[in-house]
Amino acid sequence: MEEELKKNTMKTGTTTLGIVCKDAVILAADKRVTMGGDGPLFVSHKKFDKVFIINDKMAITTAGNVSDVQYLMKVIKSELKIKQIRTKMEPTVKETANLFGMMTYENIRKFSTIPGISAFLVGGADIRGNWLYEIVPDGSVVEHKDYVTDGSGSVVAYGVLEDSYKEGMTTEEGVKLAIRAVTAATQRDTASGSGIDVVVIDKKGARKVHQEELKYVSFKKI
Repeated sequence: MEEELKKNTMKTGTTTLGIVCKDAVILAADKRVTMGGDGPLFVSHKKFDKVFIINDKMAITTAGNVSDVQYLMKVIKSELKIKQIRTKMEPTVKETANLFGMMTYENIRKFSTIPGISAFLVGGADIRGNWLYEIVPDGSVVEHKDYVTDGSGSVVAYGVLEDSYKEGMTTEEGVKLAIRAVTAATQRDTASGSGIDVVVIDKKGARKVHQEELKYVSFKKI
C-alpha cells in the first residue's frame, strides 16, 4: 500500500498552494485535469475548479482522484453543517482540518481495486486567527505557519515560494506571489495549467478573486 501510495501521489497532476499572510490566508490552484497511467497524460478538462469555498470563513484546495475528492467534500460539508446546527457554533479551522484528515485516512484504507488517493489544503479564519493545514493522502494533518504546495507542480512552485515569501506579507502581495508560483509550475509541469483560481480568506470572509483581477496582478512584478 505504501509503494502504491507513493506511486500515485507522484502522478497527481496539479499544482495547489496555500500562503499565510499578515491578515489573510491565500489558496490557489491551476485548472487542468489529466488522465493517464504510465503513458502520456491526456488533458481531460481545462476549466476544472480545484479551490472550493466550504463556508463563509473556510476554503480548500483539492488534488487526487476526482471521484474521491468530490465524494469526501460532499460528506464533510454535510457533517460540518450538521455540527453547526446541533451545537449552534461554527466549526473551527482545526476541527475542519481534522475531519478532512479522518475521512481521508478512512478513504484510502478501504478495500478497493483503485486506491482512493486524495489530498487537501484547508485554509480559514476563526476566532483564534488565520490557519493553513495540509491533509496528506495518508490522512496526516500538518499545520503550516507560512506556505505549502501540493501536486506534481509543487517542486517548481516551492522554488518560487522559498525565494519570495516573507513573513507579514500583505494580502495583495500574497495574491501576486500565489499567481507567480502557480504560473511558474504550469510552465514546467505538463499536468498543471489552463488557468488559475485564487481564493482569499480574511476577516471579511472567503471569496474568489475575479478573473479580471488575476489578469491585472499577473503582469506586475513582485
